[in-house]
Amino acid sequence: MTRRSRRHRKQRVVITGIGGNLGRAVARRLHRHYEVVGIDRRTVRHMPKDIDIEQVDIRRRRVEDVFRRQDLDAVVHLNIMHDPRTRQDEHHQFNIVGTQKIFELSAENRVPKVIVLSSADVYGPDPRNDQFLTEESALMGGQNFEAIRDLIALDMFCNTFFWRHPEIETVILRPVHIVGSVNNAPSKYLRLEHPPTILGFDPMVQLIHVEDVVTAIEQALTPGIRGVFNIAGPSPVPLSLILKRLGRKPRPLPEPALKMMLKTAWTLKLSDWPVPELDHIKYICMVDDELAREKLGFEHEHDLEAILREVNKEPQPW
Repeated sequence: MTRRSRRHRKQRVVITGIGGNLGRAVARRLHRHYEVVGIDRRTVRHMPKDIDIEQVDIRRRRVEDVFRRQDLDAVVHLNIMHDPRTRQDEHHQFNIVGTQKIFELSAENRVPKVIVLSSADVYGPDPRNDQFLTEESALMGGQNFEAIRDLIALDMFCNTFFWRHPEIETVILRPVHIVGSVNNAPSKYLRLEHPPTILGFDPMVQLIHVEDVVTAIEQALTPGIRGVFNIAGPSPVPLSLILKRLGRKPRPLPEPALKMMLKTAWTLKLSDWPVPELDHIKYICMVDDELAREKLGFEHEHDLEAILREVNKEPQPW
């Protein structure tokens, strides 16, 4: 189908990782205006009937058939593994090799736009960070946290693809901590009745509602948009204020004691937080989102109170 004939039908968007909570939220929004095709190796349930679901691993050859059968206008790539307990070689295989596969197929099949969800975590919390980091800041999140290295490698690969294939509008979104009815590390931490904190540290934190991230993805689908964008929500606030607003009773502990406890809990599989995660409740990692507001026209709709109301909602089942 030619680009001209594409104008006479709804645009067709493929969403990888549609089975996750964020993937389902994106699909439910986009299917109102786009033809949506979902890809996930997991069984996907509770989706609108007009969404075409393909149960396939993005690393397998079967995913090639999805791209060849569909005349795609855009790819929204969310199928990125974040589980810190997964072996590093499997983590790398899924995230890097899987992403390369998606990009290669997009180029081969002349998909006009590819959107990738990265994370502001690639910058890394650090006492030497500028107050607000721009898209040009160094990606230092992997210095102490091995699990972030794949995300940095993925982000850098997407940047390389951006320059190698100027005919494809490549968009990389780096949102701050996504919280709400999702099952990620920040949301799990904020749901704890007695979250641990580090004695003497109270970093400023940026949060964003999952639906505002969906809005950023939707706006990134606008023709002509390309590049890297930090995505942030309301103004940053101290971690202590967030926990107070949630009614939590934090347990401040000296860092050496907390590290020892967390290491033991990790080894015994009593906790899903590796020790390097402590840097996120110790140092700042705040981003400047001026570019997204200027180029994408992005404006968050959910204030801090609305975000915190969502924290206690249990994620919906797949």
